[in-house]
Amino acid sequence: MPHPRRLTTVRSSRWPVELAEDFWDGPPHGSVLLRPVRPRDEREWRRVRNANFAWLGPWEASSPVIPGEDQARLTFRQYVRSLDRAALNGESLPWVIEYEGRISGQLSVMNITLGSLRGASIGYWVSQEVAGRGIAPLAVAMAVDYCLFERHLHRIEINVRPENHASLRVVEKLGFRDEGIRERYLHINGRWADHRTFALTREDIPLGLLHQLRTRATPL
Repeated sequence: MPHPRRLTTVRSSRWPVELAEDFWDGPPHGSVLLRPVRPRDEREWRRVRNANFAWLGPWEASSPVIPGEDQARLTFRQYVRSLDRAALNGESLPWVIEYEGRISGQLSVMNITLGSLRGASIGYWVSQEVAGRGIAPLAVAMAVDYCLFERHLHRIEINVRPENHASLRVVEKLGFRDEGIRERYLHINGRWADHRTFALTREDIPLGLLHQLRTRATPL
């Protein structure tokens, strides 16, 4: 099998892991970095989240209200600690997306399962300020290649609300296979919501998703 183009792994294959990639010829120029969330990110992270409240609100995961369930909110430091704990346990890969040195979104590889499945799912968001510049597709491609060719997973899926046209464009540009609707799949913005499931396996991209992204005729 041909070898995929490797990402720059700034740190070791054990958490914390950072992935860096430069844009190729054409706009935008610059670099994208996937790195762990840090406690010192709190001010910038909250600034980006607050600035994008209306942009992200309709697609935000929520929790159904269950009588007697503790709804206490985590501090930012507790939030970062919980992300690191899940990553160290091999359950997830929670990254912020940096573009040109500034936090521009987040991407998480979640529900990592080994054994006979060897799969995971990816969730992501980018700020409205940088939406449409190709940053989200590049970040997803970086994460997919790392998971399939460094962590040796077999299948990656992304679940998207049918109304979320921006995210649908990302999976379509990347060539994810549409596997249909999952009814009332996730609790989003206060209600159970349908999602379309998109997936790729390692056999679909033997040279890696970054290579496929670079060679596709459709511009980002």
